[in-house]
Amino acid sequence: MFRRTLFVSLLASSALTMAVAGPALAASKSDRAREAIAAAEAKLHTAETIGAGTESPRDTAEARAALAAAKEDFAAGHKDPAIQEAIRAQALADTAIGISQQRKNDALASARQAERATADAARDRVAAAQGQATAAQDQAAAAQQQAAEANARAESAQQSAAASAADAASARNAAALAAAQPAPAPTVQTTVTTQGTANARRTTRTTVAPAPRKPTSSTAAATVAPSERVTATTTVTPQ
Repeated sequence: MFRRTLFVSLLASSALTMAVAGPALAASKSDRAREAIAAAEAKLHTAETIGAGTESPRDTAEARAALAAAKEDFAAGHKDPAIQEAIRAQALADTAIGISQQRKNDALASARQAERATADAARDRVAAAQGQATAAQDQAAAAQQQAAEANARAESAQQSAAASAADAASARNAAALAAAQPAPAPTVQTTVTTQGTANARRTTRTTVAPAPRKPTSSTAAATVAPSERVTATTTVTPQ
């Protein structure tokens, strides 16, 4: 429908142009025929250059056929048919050019739309990537914070362990020092009491000698003269 409408419009326009221009320029039919054929050739060449032969092969082929008929009519001296065929060839070439241009415009619009869609998708991917990068940075920061806290706890534990080890070493040293020191010698106290008929005499003597660590007490009686009685009492007190 578009092709037919465009062809009719261009054909009428070309015919009107030739009809008005002919009398105004006072050109002969031969000149008009030559001009029409030259214009048809130029338009057909333009159509083939922009690829109308591929996009609108039918119109291009008909334009070429009409141009050939115009040339034949002109060569045979049939100027009016030559002019009409040349005008028809121009219209067909214009139709092919219009269709080709329309398709190119559609393709360009489609390409631009696809480009915009691609750009939008790229922006979305970039935004998503940025969001993922931000999340990764947040996770890394949290991990670093956790690592710092763990290091602090480990350092505190090491300090506590070192303090405990120092306390244990001090306790071992104190125990070893206490074990190396000799035990103090106990105190041995001996009390000797002499009793007689005429008088009573009490003598106390204290000496230090090795003895058991438990307090002990002993009493010994010595035989003396009948008139005297001697009693000795020994008490051992460990230090």
